[in-house]
Amino acid sequence: MCALSLTRPEASNTTTSCVDDGDGLTISFTIRQDPMSITLDGPAIFTLATSLILCLHFLQPSVVVTLIGLAPILLYVHNDYHNYLKLGPGGTPATPQGYIRINWFRLWALRDPFEPLQPDPATEPSAGILSRSSLPYRCGPRPTVAGIAPQRQVDQRGPQDCYLALRRILENHGAKHSDGIAIGTSCFEKHGLGLFARFPFNNTCQGEICHVHNSDHSMHMNLHPDDVKEVLAKGWGQRHPLTSQGSGWMRMPVPRNFVMVYAPRSMEEVKIVCRIIEAAGWWVMAKEYEIVTGNGKATGALS
Repeated sequence: MCALSLTRPEASNTTTSCVDDGDGLTISFTIRQDPMSITLDGPAIFTLATSLILCLHFLQPSVVVTLIGLAPILLYVHNDYHNYLKLGPGGTPATPQGYIRINWFRLWALRDPFEPLQPDPATEPSAGILSRSSLPYRCGPRPTVAGIAPQRQVDQRGPQDCYLALRRILENHGAKHSDGIAIGTSCFEKHGLGLFARFPFNNTCQGEICHVHNSDHSMHMNLHPDDVKEVLAKGWGQRHPLTSQGSGWMRMPVPRNFVMVYAPRSMEEVKIVCRIIEAAGWWVMAKEYEIVTGNGKATGALS
């Protein structure tokens, strides 16, 4: 059984993953976000000073000023691009074109991922289901989250056993309710295990209910605004940066109800996450399907 372990995150913000994606392929990579830093030793200082003297001698002062001004910008872009690549595979290609696209969306990204959705009287179903038996508060501080697409945890990943247990629960849930639910590869991410509604009530990407990430074991899912508020308030997740929906005129690649749910760190947390997945199914299908975790149903308060 996996157990909860709270440790102080490393300064480098690193997560390492090695998982079988179900197709006989083992995926191993590290999520690491490095701060921008410049270290100059003796030879580097000499080279820099010589270059400045030569530039001042042979180039116009305005050109030298421009080069000096561009240098930190280029260093920042270089560091930021490599941090983008280190987030691992996601819905956006790990290419310069993908990086440019994400930075365009970053201009319109949500500034506060813990701000609840604004209520909409036209929302159907009219209410969420998590309020029937409120979620417990998540233990400890929230994990560090980086990126937009992909959006990933960089610490508090949780044990591998919990991730594998969650995958098995999702697969069994899809098999048990195959008349209304299907299992496949995430439509949003193009990677990772996804749960889909065969007959969605609220449209998502091909009826996707949720998906789980191989790299950090977190999840993304679509929830009723009431349930989004409950998840945020109890510390189990945060809104996706692109749920701002731009300024009303630009279509974002994810729905406004799209939420990240943090990776479970124990089997008790797996049960709670399964309750949130039930709520995601309620939003997408307007129909409840109970999830069996192996030790009973996920629905209801945990002792």
